[in-house]
Amino acid sequence: MTSRTDAQTKRTRMTPEARREQFLELGMEMLRAHALEDVTTEAIADAAGVSRALLFHYFESKQDFHVALASAQAKAMLERTAPDSTVGDPLEILRVSMSSFVDFVYGNAGAYRAIIRGSASADPALQQVFAQTRATMRQRIIDYSEVLGIEVTPLVVMAVSGWLSFVEEVTLAWLADQGDVDRDQLLGLITGSLPMLASVAAAVSN
Repeated sequence: MTSRTDAQTKRTRMTPEARREQFLELGMEMLRAHALEDVTTEAIADAAGVSRALLFHYFESKQDFHVALASAQAKAMLERTAPDSTVGDPLEILRVSMSSFVDFVYGNAGAYRAIIRGSASADPALQQVFAQTRATMRQRIIDYSEVLGIEVTPLVVMAVSGWLSFVEEVTLAWLADQGDVDRDQLLGLITGSLPMLASVAAAVSN
């Protein structure tokens, strides 16, 4: 016998915004352990208990869903790694931010690869997600350069961009094989290399 509460639950419809958010949350959960291309619309629809047709009411295609998913993950990563200005010391702010970054990557390996994958994707929309994410991270660092006494020059900006590429590559390598390098070693490499690189770039610029 169906209770009144059950009947009311079945009649309850999610708002379009809530339904779309549900699909993205399910996708982000799957990305914790799967590559972006392995997060299928069939799997999302099954997990939500709806038809694929309903999912495509909110996303034009599988690729459109993947772009939305990569965007949501990029936003989550940027929020997680936002510099905490209350810490005080700029180098400590960098360490805390990068510590959050490493923890995010470790807990969301598939999501991180989805963001990085955008740079090599043939889809301009995925490329844009990657470009905007990196631009935000680069600007955060540049904003603190003058606090460290480093004049922002074109070479310094170039060095920061190169450092971000370095961080991406070593982090991906760490994800692939964590047996020889532990978290603290990775964090030390990431945070220690930026001030040195920026200082050299600043010196060469003068």
